[in-house]
Amino acid sequence: MNDVGPYASDEKGLFYALDLGGTNFRVLRVLLGGKESRVVKKEYEEVSIPPHLMTESSDALFDYIASALAKFVATEGEGLHASPGRQRELGFTFSFPVRQTSISSGTLIKWTKGFSIDETVGQDVVGELTKAMERVGLDMRVAALVNDTIGTLAGGRYNNPDVVAAVILGTGTNAAYVERAHAIPKWHGLLPKSGDMVINMEWGNFRSSHLPLTEYDHALDAESLNPGEQIFEKMISGMYLGEVVRRVLLKMAEEAAIFGDDIPPKLKIPFILRTPHMSAIHHDTSPDLKVVGTKLKDILEISNTSLKMRRVIVELCDIVATRGARLSAAGIVGILKKLGRDTVKDGEKQKSVVALDGGLYEHYTKFRTCMEGTLGELLGEEVFENIVIELSNDGSGIGAALLAASHSQYLENISMHLMIQEFMPENPLSYVIQGLY
Repeated sequence: MNDVGPYASDEKGLFYALDLGGTNFRVLRVLLGGKESRVVKKEYEEVSIPPHLMTESSDALFDYIASALAKFVATEGEGLHASPGRQRELGFTFSFPVRQTSISSGTLIKWTKGFSIDETVGQDVVGELTKAMERVGLDMRVAALVNDTIGTLAGGRYNNPDVVAAVILGTGTNAAYVERAHAIPKWHGLLPKSGDMVINMEWGNFRSSHLPLTEYDHALDAESLNPGEQIFEKMISGMYLGEVVRRVLLKMAEEAAIFGDDIPPKLKIPFILRTPHMSAIHHDTSPDLKVVGTKLKDILEISNTSLKMRRVIVELCDIVATRGARLSAAGIVGILKKLGRDTVKDGEKQKSVVALDGGLYEHYTKFRTCMEGTLGELLGEEVFENIVIELSNDGSGIGAALLAASHSQYLENISMHLMIQEFMPENPLSYVIQGLY
């Protein structure tokens, strides 16, 4: 839960952000120009994490990240240098469940999204990063620890006061929203001056009897690194959609011999069919579905496919993507219901903006179109006219840099305070999903 107000907009200077939330991480350099100029300039670089580092050791992972950050810092150009005599400061977006102990510290509760390094669990992730930066000789202070959803919400609200929620639909998924503090039964501390708090839902871990789980979902979960956890995420996020399709294709190969008498060996490899591959197959508009044939050959070493077979595979991608998109929409409607923004009251036309970030939403067009169409279906035309889904590209990185600026050691007045806890309002989500399926 986070005190979100008042949001400052007079921060100035150069700040860094590190956005770690999946198989890639991003480092950013952001020049803030105060109330008038806001974000003057930003530069970023995206780095892939070698798969073995996701399960190896804490030192190996954080050393790799710190080294990439140090190389990025070394490329500071004209007008983008830290002020003389000032230590560089960083906003650290860490998009895994964390028990926040202060604005700049938090212990890892558990890994998700394919990461599994036991020794990091229970450790302060800021401490792990700080030690790694020291080992590579980088003098930088972590000023704020946030997750990508909170960062996206902060960045979105910085530019638009009508932003009421943020949703991540990428490798993983999560959501956060602005709530009136008095409406939070779990909050027993002093009420923030603004009267508002941010709820970090960690909705990827949502589960309910109303979720339309199939045998493929149960098998994927049972064989995952975190069985029984992140059930909602395993149905809708970019890490898992392609894997669901692969599992269905394998069943079709085993029971219906869709690819002939022999089961293609590559089809038995978990996660070999990634969601970007699935998206390319789903979006193939060529008359003979040439892209589908090429993907099957290049990824699964399946050649000589018939047009009928390729059409079946496109339809399968459509079914899996549609389910994920509709569930994502149900989650957003659950938030709007909780906030009382699922109706039009006395003809008022209050805009409700949802900041949305993540490669799944940004790049998977049919997923995005279906999700937005489902929002209209669930809310009705009159209400949906007042809902704005806003792509917040780099929102979490900008938000992290902004939060680092507002918690800089060189500021006399701190303008934002974060007290993050997990909160999972299950009933609104269950209710909407029950109505959807």
